[in-house]
Amino acid sequence: MTALKKPDTARPPLLETRDLLIKFGGVTAANNVTMQIEAGKNLAIIGPNGAGKTTFLNICTGWLKPHKGKVFLEGKDITPLPPRKIVRRGVARAFQIPQLFTEHTALENLLISAAAREGLRNPLQNLHTISQRDEMMHLLDLVHCTDVADRVVVELSEGQRKLIDIAVALALKPRLLLMDEPTSGVASSQKHEVMEILVGALSEAGVTSVFVEHDMGIVERHADEVAVWNAGNVQLRGTPREILEHPDVIRDVIGEEVA
Repeated sequence: MTALKKPDTARPPLLETRDLLIKFGGVTAANNVTMQIEAGKNLAIIGPNGAGKTTFLNICTGWLKPHKGKVFLEGKDITPLPPRKIVRRGVARAFQIPQLFTEHTALENLLISAAAREGLRNPLQNLHTISQRDEMMHLLDLVHCTDVADRVVVELSEGQRKLIDIAVALALKPRLLLMDEPTSGVASSQKHEVMEILVGALSEAGVTSVFVEHDMGIVERHADEVAVWNAGNVQLRGTPREILEHPDVIRDVIGEEVA
């Protein structure tokens, strides 16, 4: 187990942060964080509440600008770019609460995303003339939601909304997807099923993922690597087994979640 990975000098990491620093009043949410994310792996970020996990995702996607430090996508500095331009470079974001148009159908939500990707203006005026309909239906198939394609989102379960939200993100054709608690709000009996579908869809689409998660069962089963955040720092990084059996993690993170 290593606290941090050294970058591959032959090829830059998919995403890299260097010396990220951001403070909110007297709270340091990122304290000179240097981190590399390699393509093709699912990285889980865990840690106690207030450790800076969501702040890290927000910095990487342009929603927050660090006071110091930089973010690189395949060696290119994306720190000053706004979220929309970062999405077009290949980094998408899924929030804890699905960001969907609840008065529209599942398919219409994906078509809106496709229209945004293509730079179409006023897509709501005639959604079903958008040429990417078959592509969007394929994405719904990836997340096992073709049966609700024509149902209004407000009628769907939280698990279905989570999956459709991921399909909407995939419609943007990202290379990296950052997710904040992808199983939050989903019934306990459905969490693993939803995550299984989600991870399978990302693998099929060739998308690398980073996800913040509090459910250690989800982390153990679905992450390739785990990074532990504490007080704005990456405390540890390793395989799920190495991390979840580490005494510091059991004391500072898992103990809190059990409580």
